Amino acid sequence: MKLSDLLRDVEILEMHASPELEISDVAYDSRAVKPGAAFTAVRGFESDGHRYIPQAVEKGAACIICEERPEGGAPFVLVRDSRLALALMSRNFFGDPASGLVMIGVTGTNGKTTTTYLVKHLLEEKLGAKVGLIGTNGNMIGSEFLHTERTTPESRELQELLREMADKGCTHVVMEVSSHSLVLHRVAGLRFAAAVFTNLTQDHLDFHKSMENYAEAKAKLFSMCDRAVLNLDDEWAGFMLSRCACPVISFAERADADLTVSDIALSSSGVEFTAAFGGESERVKLGIPGLFSVYNALGVVGTGLALGISLHDCADSLASGKGVKGRVEVVPTDGDYTILIDYAHTPDALENVLKSMRAVTRGRLVAIFGCGGDRDRTKRPIMGRIAAENADFVVVTSDNPRTEEPEAIIADILAGMEGTDTPREVITGRPEAIEWAIEHHRPGDVIVLAGKGHEDYQIVGREKHHMDEREIVAEILEKRKIDG
Repeated sequence: MKLSDLLRDVEILEMHASPELEISDVAYDSRAVKPGAAFTAVRGFESDGHRYIPQAVEKGAACIICEERPEGGAPFVLVRDSRLALALMSRNFFGDPASGLVMIGVTGTNGKTTTTYLVKHLLEEKLGAKVGLIGTNGNMIGSEFLHTERTTPESRELQELLREMADKGCTHVVMEVSSHSLVLHRVAGLRFAAAVFTNLTQDHLDFHKSMENYAEAKAKLFSMCDRAVLNLDDEWAGFMLSRCACPVISFAERADADLTVSDIALSSSGVEFTAAFGGESERVKLGIPGLFSVYNALGVVGTGLALGISLHDCADSLASGKGVKGRVEVVPTDGDYTILIDYAHTPDALENVLKSMRAVTRGRLVAIFGCGGDRDRTKRPIMGRIAAENADFVVVTSDNPRTEEPEAIIADILAGMEGTDTPREVITGRPEAIEWAIEHHRPGDVIVLAGKGHEDYQIVGREKHHMDEREIVAEILEKRKIDG
């Protein structure tokens, strides 16, 4: 590809390379540079790509895309924003694959993964579409599963993935769009047919610094879509609405919305409610328990309506929709008690899952959770308070401590539990905490393992160690069986 074609739509400050230069690849990691590639020097949080320009040149980079003049005589192009340039160049290099796909984006603090899976199911079942999925649990091309490290991949990997999806026959792509990806231009250059806002609660403040910045990041998605689907019951709905530059389908239980809900029935096996839109109404059933499942279902219905799918077909699809790994996931036990695994790692998510399970718990509601290290410290005491106020017993443990001391993180959590009389146990090792809870369970208890969800690892220091809570529970139950 000629350099001039690669740089389409990129804001160029100075051009010190021939527009006719042939480019064989796009790279932002000097270690991945191949001869003939355009190396983009991106300023990161731990390192600056400009420092690695000599290594990129040594490996055969044909041109350097950068924000400051490099030393040496390699051809270079000075741009205003190299991270944005990387996204647009990647889009151009892979032939703008999204232009031939119906793109659906889902953003918000909680509910993104479940919403994307249910939308994928809806499109497959009612449109017969082959659907790509991009998100926290992994990426999918139809039924093919691909592991992922990020909710939203870096722009080059994202465009390469979209190219693969298009080449393999996908017509639609539904993806989680994280706040990081919007701020860091990973999704720049994409246009979404529909974009969904689930909710906004405290998370990622280590990165965004304030809720206003966090909201502004999420809101960027609604300047990139043809139709927005918004949860009006969320306190940040007005903010999102003010940023929409397109038609909106709103949904709510309490607020006056386009898509409304009534006659909600909750049970341990799922939710049921009546959805109304445009003078029509349908009874909706979804086999995922919790009031938050009502909102997730409404987001799915709103998306379907935005894409021209009838209310009846949306309701019919949800009836056969399946739960997602790590989202209110029931784990088999050896007695009259229930173990649930849920990804709840934010204050709002923890409160939601505990309140939802409270309604269907015959015995005690037991919460096992921790908080991640090297992340927003301010949410730790908040989550401690929420656990103490909503559970009958709390086991405080570790959840990806990273480079922090687990005991220091736990101390922050316990600070929020001061003044409450909820019984608690502190067990730093997560497997040991789970075993303790199982050994001390009572009939009718619901034990919620919160925070890890789909994750099958624990990050200690900078090392990722295998740790799957499903395997831990199975091993404990097998041990109990052998011990009699």
